[in-house]
Amino acid sequence: MKAIAYYQPLAIDDEASLQDIELPAPTPLARDLLVEVRAISVNPVDTKIRRNVAPENGEAKVLGWDVAGVVKAVGSEVSLFKVGDKVFYAGALNRAGANSELHVVDERIVGHMPKNLSFTQSAALPLTAITAWELLFERLQVPQGTSGKKDSLLIVGAAGGVGSILVQLARQLTDLTVIGTASRAETQDWVRQLGAHHVIDHSKPLAEELKRIGVGQVTHVASLTNTEQHLDQLVEALQPQGKLALIDDPKSLDVTKLKRKSLSLHWEFMYTRSLFETADMIEQHRLLNQVAELIDAGTLHTTVGEHFGSINAANLRRAHALLESGKAKGKIVLESF
Repeated sequence: MKAIAYYQPLAIDDEASLQDIELPAPTPLARDLLVEVRAISVNPVDTKIRRNVAPENGEAKVLGWDVAGVVKAVGSEVSLFKVGDKVFYAGALNRAGANSELHVVDERIVGHMPKNLSFTQSAALPLTAITAWELLFERLQVPQGTSGKKDSLLIVGAAGGVGSILVQLARQLTDLTVIGTASRAETQDWVRQLGAHHVIDHSKPLAEELKRIGVGQVTHVASLTNTEQHLDQLVEALQPQGKLALIDDPKSLDVTKLKRKSLSLHWEFMYTRSLFETADMIEQHRLLNQVAELIDAGTLHTTVGEHFGSINAANLRRAHALLESGKAKGKIVLESF
């Protein structure tokens, strides 16, 4: 089968950083689906691993953890899917990625694809939808529906992949006042279109930006990028006993700054369930099915930003380069081999 892989960590402007190769087709285990990959999207995790993780024993390392495709075969213990089902999922970091014609994945982290979306539109959703959903409803413990509390959520980096679905979830499924940050006119417009009540500029002091829109402090913060850089401002922006959730990887984080206000800190990593095969691993199957239903009902919308053409090494290198520039809007998708 065709695949895109690398053999050593390299800068993305090196043609060897991602290469077109041939690999044997994988064999599904008992609870696995064998999926024909129709479309993928690219995430920051792809670029981080490519830059920093050397493949074992000189083997080819295949990236890619956002997939939409068709089930071609099922393992002996599979009960949730059948051959021919259209599926979407974000895979598992401790298994081969999906930048390949065929891919195997545990059925417990796979959802039925939205009926009203194409493969490319669906491939933009799984990783970011799971991350945003778990962050909002499980880590920050925001209730769905009407709470009557007049709480507010500040989303730092609202125009990116996770931010663009988190804005929608918070606006459509909760009564939070949603404040997104973006630093360019184009991305600010995008965040408004997604449903944010307010949009502020994170390249300026956040307290001043919040004051500009008439907001003193917020009850919840989702910090999706540059948490280390913004920490002092986030602590200032949060009400006493507020909640701070993050998804990025700060080199250091002085959590003692949270003490005076009794702020709680929550880390969201959507691969925890698959890495440790937690008892509630199947929740990601249920979550993705809920997202598909919300998409088909018109409540949520896909967050495709750009379509980079067919799935090959050259196009994936372009996608990685754009992500590394920090200027991506929404998700970058690629389709077919």
